[in-house]
Amino acid sequence: MTHPASRTPFSKNYWLWIFILVFLVIWVNTFLYTNDMNNWIIENMLTFFGLLFLIGTYKKYPFSIPGYFFLCVFLCLHIYGSKYTYAENPFGYWLQEVLGGSRNHYDRIVHFAFGFLLAYPLREMWVNWLKFPGRAAWLFPVIWSLSFSAIYEMIEWAVADIFFKAQGHAYLGTQGDIWDAQKDTFLAFFGALLATLLISMIHKISSTNTKVKT
Repeated sequence: MTHPASRTPFSKNYWLWIFILVFLVIWVNTFLYTNDMNNWIIENMLTFFGLLFLIGTYKKYPFSIPGYFFLCVFLCLHIYGSKYTYAENPFGYWLQEVLGGSRNHYDRIVHFAFGFLLAYPLREMWVNWLKFPGRAAWLFPVIWSLSFSAIYEMIEWAVADIFFKAQGHAYLGTQGDIWDAQKDTFLAFFGALLATLLISMIHKISSTNTKVKT
């Protein structure tokens, strides 16, 4: 596992500064040029909580530089979606036209990215923070992604149908698909499973090469 970012002082942690700068530039752009401010605020509630979590844990429980990289990429994908609403995202429309699809799939991309990109930092959390055994730590990113994706779909329902009914349609972005929630949950689960398999293969190859050299 890569050494935590705390091994380098924050003021000299140039990679982390780059990640923060890239995120802030994109985030400010989405705020200034969003076509639906109410939706932007709703979509970014979890972004605010996520940033507070990362700031609060940095000193005692930092992620590695690769971990922060994956987190940055995911957050950028999410906030880019909040700029236009997921169902009206320009990249999704471009992809729909290129592939000849029947809907804007940007929301599907982000749900898959949720599982795929967060699997690595989640495993770091289980191993470095909570001291879980290696074998258990391989399973928890997959279980967590599946569980939280299901919880998120329930949060979406509550936000759209109870708290912010006027924004419900734009926020959900189901685009007429009655199985939207199930598909989103599956994609997050599949992304986490795929990432975990790839990470375990890389870890195994790296361990084998280390033993050969010694």
